[in-house]
Amino acid sequence: MMTERVKKLREQSVKAVPYISMERAAAVDRTYKKYEGSEPVPVLRALALKEFMSTKELCINDGELIVGERGERPAATPTYPELCCHTIEDFQIMNDREKIFFKVNEEAKKIQREEIIPYWENRSMRHHILSNMTQEWKDCYAAGIFTEFMEQRGPGHTVADGKIYKKGFLTFKEEIEKAIENLDFYHDDEALDKKNQLRSMSIACDAIMTLGKRYAELARKMADEEKDPVKKEELLHIAENCSWVPANAPRTFEEALQMYWFVHLCVISELNPWDAFNPGRLDQHLYPFYKKEVEEGTMTREKAEELLQCFWVKFNNQPAPPKVGVTLKESGTYTDFANINSGGLKPDGSDGVNDVSYIVLDVIDEMKLLQPSSNVQISKRTPQKFLKRALKIVRKGWGQPSIFNTDTVIQEMLRAGKTIEDARCGGTSGCVETGAFGKEAYILTGYMNLPKILEITLNNGLDPVSGQRLGIETGNPADFETYEELFEAYKKQLHHFIDIKVKGNRVIERLYATKMPVPFLSVIMDDCISNGKDYNAGGARYNTSYIQGVGIGNITDMLSSLKYNVFDHKKVTMTELLEAVKANFEGYEDIQNLVKNKTPKYGNDEDYADDIMKEVFHAYYDEVTGRPNGKGGVHRINMLPTTCHVYFGSVIGASVDGRKAYVPLADGISPSKGADTNGPTGVIKSAGKMDHIITGGTLLNQKFTPSIVDGEDGLDNLAHLVRSYFKLDGHHIQFNIVSKETLLKAQKNPDEYKDLIVRVAGYSDYFCNLDKVLQNEIIERTEQTF
Repeated sequence: MMTERVKKLREQSVKAVPYISMERAAAVDRTYKKYEGSEPVPVLRALALKEFMSTKELCINDGELIVGERGERPAATPTYPELCCHTIEDFQIMNDREKIFFKVNEEAKKIQREEIIPYWENRSMRHHILSNMTQEWKDCYAAGIFTEFMEQRGPGHTVADGKIYKKGFLTFKEEIEKAIENLDFYHDDEALDKKNQLRSMSIACDAIMTLGKRYAELARKMADEEKDPVKKEELLHIAENCSWVPANAPRTFEEALQMYWFVHLCVISELNPWDAFNPGRLDQHLYPFYKKEVEEGTMTREKAEELLQCFWVKFNNQPAPPKVGVTLKESGTYTDFANINSGGLKPDGSDGVNDVSYIVLDVIDEMKLLQPSSNVQISKRTPQKFLKRALKIVRKGWGQPSIFNTDTVIQEMLRAGKTIEDARCGGTSGCVETGAFGKEAYILTGYMNLPKILEITLNNGLDPVSGQRLGIETGNPADFETYEELFEAYKKQLHHFIDIKVKGNRVIERLYATKMPVPFLSVIMDDCISNGKDYNAGGARYNTSYIQGVGIGNITDMLSSLKYNVFDHKKVTMTELLEAVKANFEGYEDIQNLVKNKTPKYGNDEDYADDIMKEVFHAYYDEVTGRPNGKGGVHRINMLPTTCHVYFGSVIGASVDGRKAYVPLADGISPSKGADTNGPTGVIKSAGKMDHIITGGTLLNQKFTPSIVDGEDGLDNLAHLVRSYFKLDGHHIQFNIVSKETLLKAQKNPDEYKDLIVRVAGYSDYFCNLDKVLQNEIIERTEQTF
C-alpha cells in the first residue's frame, strides 16, 4: 500500500497544473548568443546543457526520496526554441485550450516576444525543415498523406541499458579522454570532427555531475534549516546520494534510482525526444542491488516498494512538452511515452522475472498514474503467475500494463541484424516499438495514411478532399477490368508517396546530424564514444528509421469491398460505388449496407479479407523496408497510430467499405469499428496472419466489459487469449476493460468521472482529457465476449 509520504506526493503530482517554464529556453538562448560561431556545434549544444544544469532553479518536494524536476516544480514544462520557436499566438492557444493546455504567464510571453522569437524564429529546426522541403512534400504533409515527427520534436526512441548502473560519469569522462588521445589525425580525415564531438560529450558529463552536486548542496542546506529530525535525516541521506551519483556508479537500490533519474532529466532537457527516454529493463537492472541489500539486511520489500512509488511520481511530474498543429493532432496527450519493461528474458535466455518484477507490478497497481507507461514482456518461459498478476491489474480497467511477446520481439531484432545478446537485453518503448536498449537509435519519422492513398488511387491521382493532384495518374478506376489492375495502381501510388517521404527523411536526418547533435545522449549509447560520432549522426551501434503504417483494417476492408463487390461478384459497378462514396452514401443506403454489412471484413478469421490484409501489408513492407537512411542503417515499418488514426480519418472522405466521411480510422492493427463480429479469437487469428516478425512493432487493442473478465475464469480466459495470440507470433496486445455505458456517462458528466482512465493506443489517458471525436472512437470499439 502507499505510505502517507507517497499519497501526498502522488496527490501533488496529479493536481499539478502544467505551465510553460522559460528557464531552459533562456539558458539555451544565452549560450547561443555567447558562443555561436566561436565553438563547434556539438560543443555549443553541450555548453547549453551545462548552462541549464548550472543555473536552473532546483526543487526538492516535501517528503520525496528521489529528487529532480525538469522545471522549477512539478508540471513545469520547458520549451525548445531550437526545435520549434512558438509564436505568441501559439502561447495563447496553449493557455486557452480546454484540453492539454499549458498555462502561460505574462513574463513568459515577454521573454518569448523580446528574446526568443527575434533570435530563434529563423534558426529553429522547424524553420529549417520546412524551408528545405519540396513543395510536393509540403502538399502531401498538409493533406494528411503522412506526418513528420521531427517537425517539432527531436529524434526519439532510445532506452537506457545497464551501463549507467555500472559506471559513473567520471568513468565515462575517462573513456572519452582516452578516445581523444587515440584519434589518428594523420590517417583519419574526420579526426577533428570526432575530437569536437568527444569534447562535447565530456562537457555533457560535467553537466550532469554539476546537477548532482547542486542537488547535494541544496539538500544539505535544507537539512541545516530543518527542525524535524526525521526529515533532516532524509535530506542528509539525499545529499549523500547526490554527492555520489551521478559522478560514480550507484552502490545501492536507492542510488540506482537516483542515478537513472538524473540521466533521464539530462536526456529530456538536452533535447525534446519524441517518446521520452526510459529505463527499459528496470526490474533486471535493479535486482542485483535489491538482492544484495536484502541479504545484508539493509533493504526490505516495503522500502523498495516505497522508493519505486516515489520514482513513479517523478515521471508523472513531467508532462510532454507542448505541441501545436498537426503534431498535436497526431499525439494529443500530456503523456511522454516513457515505457518501463518488466519480465522477459535474461541475456543467457533464461526467464527474466525476479522479485523486483513483482514489486514493479504492485507499484503499477497501487499508483495508477498515467506516467510512466508500463508493460510486461511475456515469453514461453515466463511463469503463468506473472502473466496473471499483470492481468489482474489490466482488468481494473485503466489500460496498464500492456503486454508484449518477448519471443517475437527478439526474433524481430535478430531479423534486423542484432546479436542475440543485444536482442535479449532489448525490448519495447514508446507505444510498441522494438529496439536494442542502450545500443540503438530507432527513430520514428512519421505516420503513413494507407487508406488515404487508396482514396487518391480511386481518383486517378487527385485528392478529392484538398482538390490537389498529389498522386500520379494511374488510370480511371472505372476502366480497370480486374482487381489486380486496381491493386497495381495502388502500389504505384504507394511507391510515389513513400519516395516523397523518404527523400524528406534524408534531408531531416542531415539537418539534425549537423545542427542538433545530442552529446549527452551519445555518452550513454554504445558505440558513440568509440566511433567519435553523435547519436543523431549514426554513432550508435544500430541505426533504424521507421515509417508507421496507419489504417491497415480500413485499407483491407476497402480493398475487400472492391474485390468482392465490383470484380468477383459484380454486385455494383465501380462507377456506382464511387458515386455513392462521393455522396457520403446519402441516397445510396442500399450500397452502403452492401459494402458495410455484407462484405468480408478483416478481424473475423476469414481468409478472403485476411489474404488482402497480408497482400497490402507486404506491399507496404516492400516499399519501405531496406531503403537506406543517412546514418548507415535502413528504413523499416511498424504499425501504430498514437492518436493519428483520428487525424487521418478527418482528411479522408467517405470510403468504399461503407465508412462515412471524416470519421476516425481503426487504431493500430485493430479491425475497423464494428467489423469484428466473430469474437476476440477471430480478431487474434486475423491479426496473427500478419508477419509481425518483419516489423518493428504492431499494436492491437481489444475491449471487454468488466463482467466478461470477472473472477478466476475470466482471468484465465484473458491469459489464454494472450498466450494464444503469442503462439501466432503476435507482437503486442492491450485491453480496455470498461463498459460502453460507463464511457457514455463519463462523456455526459465529465466532472463525475475525472479519474476515469482508458487505453487510447499505445498509452493510457484520462477519458475526459480526450476530445469528443477520440472519445467516440473509443466508445464505438467492439466490446468483445468469450
